[in-house]
Amino acid sequence: MFFNLFMIFFIISILQPIIKQQALRASRRRIIHQLEIKNKSRVITLIHRQESMSFLGFPVMRYIDINDSEQLIRIIQTIDDDMPIDLIIHTPGGLALAALQIARALRNHKGRVRVYIPHYAMSGGTLIALAADEIIMSENAMLGPVDPQLGQYPAPSIINVLNKKPADKIDDETLIMADVAQKAINQLYNSIVSLLPDSYTLDEKKHISNMLTQGFWTHDYPITVDVAKALGLNVSTDMDPLVYKLMDYYPQHVNTTPSVEHGYSQKNKNGK
Repeated sequence: MFFNLFMIFFIISILQPIIKQQALRASRRRIIHQLEIKNKSRVITLIHRQESMSFLGFPVMRYIDINDSEQLIRIIQTIDDDMPIDLIIHTPGGLALAALQIARALRNHKGRVRVYIPHYAMSGGTLIALAADEIIMSENAMLGPVDPQLGQYPAPSIINVLNKKPADKIDDETLIMADVAQKAINQLYNSIVSLLPDSYTLDEKKHISNMLTQGFWTHDYPITVDVAKALGLNVSTDMDPLVYKLMDYYPQHVNTTPSVEHGYSQKNKNGK
């Protein structure tokens, strides 16, 4: 009897997370379909969260990688040229090569491209957003600088060493790193200039690229809506409520009591 109960519990433990994941995917697809009908567009998501995977419940943190770029490029290639694309991004960043591939695929799409950022799109996520005709951020969402990182150091900071010391006082390894850092900055600067849509003037493209790659801020500096607009980016805060609803179905892994909770009132800010 005990063995039978144990086996039932074991099977339920295995099936429960699988059923939960399938239910989450179905809910995501439903909201994505609603967005597509509402905006008459093709909706794609690039969302990286910690999710509880398998019955053991271990968290997996994801970043932009080659698998993401391959999948997104294949999807973009299947979309009709005149069909608008709405890309929802929520990511801490990731591999620069993958982010550039995605950004270029979006830039080459002939239809209108909008990027929605409900919370944050840092580093590589920002790089992808730059290729959009319009960036739609929530009022509290963040972008981030895209200055190259060489190991644990920002490329602009490595180059700055050359301005602090004479060359004969700098070791060979640092000089080599500074040379590579300058190449990395130049490459990314030129990539951003080519990625930004034609709605920007060349001077605007150069200014935006310069501010984002030259190390004016730390790599994790939060670029708010106001800062993004001051840079000259085409940013609006006309966030669709369905995007927030979609994010509810990408749960963050939680092992303990949630740190944020709320009541279940359906009233909006005006109390209606």
